[in-house]
Amino acid sequence: MTDELRSFLELNLQKVKDGKKPKFSMGLAEPKLGSNVFEATKIPCQSNEFVLELLRGVRFHFDRFIKDLKPGDLEKAQLGLGHSYSRAKVKFNVNRVDNMVIQAIFLLDTLDKDINSFSMRVREWYSWHFPELVKIVNDNYLYARVTKFNEDKAKLAEDKIPELTEIVGDEDKAKEIVEAAKASMGQDLSPIDLINVHHFAQRVMDLSEYRRKLYDYLVTKMNDIAPNLASLIGEVFGARIISHAGSLTNLAKCPSSTLQILGAEKALFRALETKGNTPKYGLIFHSSFIGRASARNKGRMARYLANKCSIASRIDCFAESSTTAFGEKLREQVEERLDFYDKGVAPRKNIDVMKAAIESTQCKDTEMETDEVPAEKKSKKKKSKGAATEDGDAMAVDEPAANGAADVAKLEKKKKKDEKNQQ
Repeated sequence: MTDELRSFLELNLQKVKDGKKPKFSMGLAEPKLGSNVFEATKIPCQSNEFVLELLRGVRFHFDRFIKDLKPGDLEKAQLGLGHSYSRAKVKFNVNRVDNMVIQAIFLLDTLDKDINSFSMRVREWYSWHFPELVKIVNDNYLYARVTKFNEDKAKLAEDKIPELTEIVGDEDKAKEIVEAAKASMGQDLSPIDLINVHHFAQRVMDLSEYRRKLYDYLVTKMNDIAPNLASLIGEVFGARIISHAGSLTNLAKCPSSTLQILGAEKALFRALETKGNTPKYGLIFHSSFIGRASARNKGRMARYLANKCSIASRIDCFAESSTTAFGEKLREQVEERLDFYDKGVAPRKNIDVMKAAIESTQCKDTEMETDEVPAEKKSKKKKSKGAATEDGDAMAVDEPAANGAADVAKLEKKKKKDEKNQQ
């Protein structure tokens, strides 16, 4: 119960005296609020069907109870409240909507599974025709490209080596493919079968290309939404944590202990039921920092990294301006912690690192301001030069006119003198 509500009730309702039954009761739509009001002010409250029906009638005839209230004012106020609530939800910035990142990381994982399964199907299908190619080309994307280029192994000759070199990137491999095709043990395929293999290899190549573009899109969106988290643990891993938490706001509200075991909920509840040891890490185990730590320090490193990820997510969620300065400094701290566990080198204090990050952001802001000021000065100088040239042109135009007026005055004086002399 807020202080404003308490003062409002005390001003507008009678005070309840001790030992006496009050002659009134306050109707509320929310029963829990009534219990809080009664505990704080001793005002009796009730919440039943009669009160709800009464409140419905008040809402329906609300414009009759307030003077100077037009019929459409209430609807406008409700519409404005809805708009302001929606703006607050999306934080006035369309680029910071984290739902796009969640959908992108889900699609990226799905594409990885599909590309792997389709690549295995291409390998099994084409291995009937050219089984030696599997051992020579290990990469799935390159295998699909070679399959599309090859089609029939009987047509491979030494004149195709330059083109194969462009695909594989190695001349020795290209020569090895040509030599293996000459002595291949695979059976011949009909033209229809080769066409189907060719089309399927093209589909795998298209999916791989789309996966690369989707990854670039995810990197740019993460740099817009959570730049500090992305610079700390990477774009893909940061997006996966955000998607598991539900949103960046939910991740920012999580304590570091929850973030540490995010993704290991089943193991946690199983440990709580059996009263065993709780898990030390969840999704955060896949970070490169945990992999670089020794076996005895993995738990401590996971706890420390979860702490820094929690700080970075809160900065990204609630900061007005986006910057990567804090994420870079937090990454340096994690690196120093790894050195401390391995070599015993004492890391810097957190307050010193945060001060350095704040100073770097302030320096960037001042540099931006100083870059804008000279541009304004140059424009002013250009304007002043232009005005000076215009004034000079005006003076040049006015000078002949002034000289002409002086000549006319001299001629008139001479005429007057001549007339006097004649008289």
